[in-house]
Amino acid sequence: MKNEILKLLKKNPDSFVSGQSISDYLKVSRTAIWKYMNGLREDGYKIESVSNKGYKLLSSPDLLTFEEIEPYLNTNFIGRNIIHFNSIDSTNIKAKKLADSIVKDGTIVIAEEQTSGKGRLGRNWISPQYKGIWMSIILKPDLNPIEAVKLTQIAAAAVVTGTEEFGIKTYIKWPNDIVINHKKVCGILTEMNAELTRINYVIVGIGINVNIDETEFPGDIKHIATSLKIESKKSINRQKLAGNILNNFEKLYVQFVKQNDLSSSINICRENSALIGKNIIIINRETSVEAKAIDIDEDGRLLVEYKDGRRESLISGEISIRGKESYI
Repeated sequence: MKNEILKLLKKNPDSFVSGQSISDYLKVSRTAIWKYMNGLREDGYKIESVSNKGYKLLSSPDLLTFEEIEPYLNTNFIGRNIIHFNSIDSTNIKAKKLADSIVKDGTIVIAEEQTSGKGRLGRNWISPQYKGIWMSIILKPDLNPIEAVKLTQIAAAAVVTGTEEFGIKTYIKWPNDIVINHKKVCGILTEMNAELTRINYVIVGIGINVNIDETEFPGDIKHIATSLKIESKKSINRQKLAGNILNNFEKLYVQFVKQNDLSSSINICRENSALIGKNIIIINRETSVEAKAIDIDEDGRLLVEYKDGRRESLISGEISIRGKESYI
């Protein structure tokens, strides 16, 4: 109901909407409308009310609720159900708890802050309040479990395309990091629950440093982390960015799951690769070896060439990659 009221107010940004007209349209009492308006105010919406005139929306809060992201969505199912938290330990942890009760693809768990954000290999992810996009997508694709790793490539492609729509060029550090100027701006964590030949669910976690200031990064990661605001020198509309990414994700995800076609995602990953043509260090448990990144194949594997001329396709999740001279 709150979303419907917000839509009415946003359709009339320069005029008052009478309580009676809202009541008639939504078929609820004036008292109910008054209660919903108070609820919206508690959520951070500034609403002016004048007797005999009605209600007028003055400003909206910078929140990643469905009501605020929905105007930017053109999806059919991804993001059409958003479970929002002001603060949470980890959106991936919560999404896994909810996944069994979620029937369809596309529910989003999103938070303004994570107190125990999860990164790859068990690392922590700094997630300050109102400064980023910390979200997890609950998916239930009809895929062989071995194919689930490719969803990371889809998410990476969706993020770089979404930031490009803001005029910000980002690059993919295969398989799950998005970087700018050799620094990490986004991480993707894909987790799966499956049986031998059947996926129960996949959680695709996406954490983006959006409006974090340079002084807000701890000293031990300042040299490897950045934000879209730092790099673009402007604040970014988090709601629009979230909508852009979800729109791109659905398009690429449907193409893969319904048409068995990963080519668009792989092409985006190739064109925006931070690794191809670069000398890298491949870290596998306690060992590391130098190689050159040659290409990303049609299955999303990284093709590398070692010093002895031998080539190998690396599978996401098996190894870690580092740049020879820096993080990338």
